[in-house]
Amino acid sequence: MTTEPIPAPASPAVAPAAAVPPASHRTVGRTAAWLSKQVEIGLGAVDLSLPQYRVLGLLDEHSAVSSDLAERLAVRPPTVTAVVDGLVARGLVGRHPVAGDRRRVDHRLTPEGLAVLGAADEAVEARLRVVTDAMDDPGAADEAFAGLARWRRALVAYSRSRWGR
Repeated sequence: MTTEPIPAPASPAVAPAAAVPPASHRTVGRTAAWLSKQVEIGLGAVDLSLPQYRVLGLLDEHSAVSSDLAERLAVRPPTVTAVVDGLVARGLVGRHPVAGDRRRVDHRLTPEGLAVLGAADEAVEARLRVVTDAMDDPGAADEAFAGLARWRRALVAYSRSRWGR
């Protein structure tokens, strides 16, 4: 009896090299998440959560009603209400009735909220400096911060295109 050789299994389809993003592109999201954790660590120095910091930052640009904050933060209104309640209780945000619409409430930073936001900005920068100081090349730290400044410009442009601000 003759036995036929068993054919080797077909090799799995491999995408051409051009279709696979370079490692630097695959890790962008992971790096952003890692960076976010470093921001949270910095915010611990001023007893703020990342969502609270985001709300204070938006209110520093202009006052807003809850629905506007929810849309800009990409969260549901009850989430914003819970975050804002905590900021109001700490005296960092004030609620003000909207003229002509008793159902709507405008949110604004208080002077204390502005001071805490400034301290938070400094604490976050200090934490990121601790991270960048670990790099061998001193110029790389400046490049890292310049990259964040470019991302800020991109996010501002996106915000303006989406919300007109």
